[in-house]
Amino acid sequence: MVKHIVLWNLREDCDKDAAAAEMKVALERLVGLVPGLLSAEVRRCYQGCDVALYTELTDRAAVEGYQGHPEHLKAKTIVHSYAVERYAADYEV
Repeated sequence: MVKHIVLWNLREDCDKDAAAAEMKVALERLVGLVPGLLSAEVRRCYQGCDVALYTELTDRAAVEGYQGHPEHLKAKTIVHSYAVERYAADYEV
């Protein structure tokens, strides 16, 4: 299993709670649509970054498929409309 974690800082001129809610819907709906994506959780952070994504995928191949999946690319468009910084980590368990 691979855990894929992403942290974002959002634009100062946006409503960060509303942006996080829109990102949550866009990303969490991918479970069941993207092969190998077992779970996805998006939460507004209270310290450090503005928004966190925690996902679990079956393996490294699933991570690669997730990155290029058309539905994920649509979700990224929403995320990129708000995000100004991104930090990511993937690790196997």
